[in-house]
Amino acid sequence: MPDAAPAVDGWFTTTDQPSLVGARCSTCGTYLFPPTAVFCPNPACDGTDLERVELSRTGTIWSYTINHYAPPPPAVSPDPYEPYGVAAVELAREQLVVLGKIADGADLDALTVGMPVELVVEPVIPGSDEVVWKWRPVP
Repeated sequence: MPDAAPAVDGWFTTTDQPSLVGARCSTCGTYLFPPTAVFCPNPACDGTDLERVELSRTGTIWSYTINHYAPPPPAVSPDPYEPYGVAAVELAREQLVVLGKIADGADLDALTVGMPVELVVEPVIPGSDEVVWKWRPVP
């Protein structure tokens, strides 16, 4: 997606194998996303050295919902509106849960807790030149 602009700069890559960009505390190893903190979020740690790292590209659905109603402005929404899924995905290696939309074209009725998913980058809404990360179910 060479012409696509990330909707949020610095939070994910747009390569052929996209990944989320998080941070890891050099003191205790705690991972965090998004990478905006200036100190470790672990209450048992007083670390302030956070290194940027690429996070796992796969995980499992921890929880999800299907949005059946269009969001109010200023949120962007396709016209005509189509329901979409949002999943909280657990990245096993990082022991971190990351929210994201379900990829376009996925069967929303087939979503289940524990379902494996992989990270993809797609337009925010069809036809948009801004992209975001989304979670695609893995067969």
